[in-house]
Amino acid sequence: MLGGISIWQLLIVLGIIILIFGTKKLRNVGGDLGGAVKGFKKAMHEEEKTEDKDKAEEDPLAQVSHEDEDGTYDVKSERKVEDQEERK
Repeated sequence: MLGGISIWQLLIVLGIIILIFGTKKLRNVGGDLGGAVKGFKKAMHEEEKTEDKDKAEEDPLAQVSHEDEDGTYDVKSERKVEDQEERK
């Protein structure tokens, strides 16, 4: 049992709550609670997308501009000063 509470006691408490508040108000409360949980999940999902986007914006090498319709890109390659010194 649940901490000494039997199923019959839970049913009696549920019946009293239904008599006091009514099924319509309980249905509205349930809908509001479900909407709040859904909104929370949506906000968490959007936050993850924002974090991923921020990480991509921090790395300039991961960004490619698609403004030109040509379909080809000219890329200039440069070596770091450290790499040039190591090869000498």
